[in-house]
Amino acid sequence: MMPQNFKSYQPPKLLFTGHLQTIYPALLRQVKLIKPYLNERIATSDADFLDLFWLKQKSNQLVIISHGLEGDANRAYIKGMANVHYHHGFDVLAWNYRGCSPQLNITKSMYHSGATADLMCVVSHASTHYDQIYLVGFSLGANLTLKFLGESGVPNQVKKACVFAAPLDLKSASVNLSITKNYLYELRFINSLKKKATAKHTQFPGLFDLKKLQKIRTIYEFDDLVTAPIHGFKDAEEYYTKCSSKHFLNRIQIPTIILNALNDPFLTPEILNTHLADQSKEVNYQITKAGGHCGYPSFNKPFYWTEHFAVDFFKS
Repeated sequence: MMPQNFKSYQPPKLLFTGHLQTIYPALLRQVKLIKPYLNERIATSDADFLDLFWLKQKSNQLVIISHGLEGDANRAYIKGMANVHYHHGFDVLAWNYRGCSPQLNITKSMYHSGATADLMCVVSHASTHYDQIYLVGFSLGANLTLKFLGESGVPNQVKKACVFAAPLDLKSASVNLSITKNYLYELRFINSLKKKATAKHTQFPGLFDLKKLQKIRTIYEFDDLVTAPIHGFKDAEEYYTKCSSKHFLNRIQIPTIILNALNDPFLTPEILNTHLADQSKEVNYQITKAGGHCGYPSFNKPFYWTEHFAVDFFKS
């Protein structure tokens, strides 16, 4: 199942830690799209909207890319993955989750790690135009993609999937963000999430306790107060249990690769355990020594290692 030319990632010598391999591409990588996105807005079944971003060249093969927590279609790692697949003859579709576009969404729902109905909406919309669809997911989008594949009703056009930095166990990933070494990551996420939640509270007063929101300091607390109850879960514990993709791996019916890095500061021993996929005939779980979180950076190269990896897998 692995690409024939698979070789483990070797980071640049200057980027010798998982933190550097995470931070450098997140803050310093600049990616210009091969051509501008073609934007489309589609309606969801609950009368809301999702924003789609296309690169088209009349291919019958499409790659759909799902971003990470507080990301969007314009992040460097999304545009890099889009460019490499377009370069190799695929059409590309990136999309923004609810709340990740400049315009506030209409309903109470935001996005979360298990919101597969929205991914189904995107895939179903695309499946009428393509014979073959391939899925890529990063971080939260990796969990979302895996859970989606393990549920029923996946369109027949979906042929393979490749995900990176997958938080297979959501609770351990959430708790891990609160340790000292990850303080700056969590602070950045929390500040962004609280801003969006405050706007949602203005839109729907009484949706949650705004004073409690202002006191929140961790992702776990945010999920317990906002994410879980808004989306029908009793609390963060139930949300994490029901949406962790590790519970869906053995139901996946198409060739799927999970690629995580041992030095990813966001992941935990509970996640970095390839035995989670032992009962999954179609899932190949690989762990590289280096790479960071959604990183795998290179210097002076148009495409990153993960981008070559994904396109090689889909073409193999």
